Amino acid sequence: MSTVKKEAVVLTIMGKEYKIACEPEERQRLIESAQLLDKQMRQIRDSGKVNGADRIAVMAALNLVHELSFLKSQNDSLRFDFGSSLADMIQKIENVLENR
Repeated sequence: MSTVKKEAVVLTIMGKEYKIACEPEERQRLIESAQLLDKQMRQIRDSGKVNGADRIAVMAALNLVHELSFLKSQNDSLRFDFGSSLADMIQKIENVLENR
């Protein structure tokens, strides 16, 4: 049994540093996620419509989860369409092979 040693990554979000332990192969994705969150939070803060770091964080999280939900829905739809198209193609191939 191999054990993967987690490593600390220092992330900066809205000027505050957060030290997070993660697996080495997740490091880059975690950094990119923190950068995306920082960007979202700064945009919300700079809009002037939301005050307070906690409210900004909630709005950023809500925006990102909404986007994720939309993308998952699109992915499910594409997966269904692909599966349906594949089943149709298999049926056509079987029909051609039977009629030979």
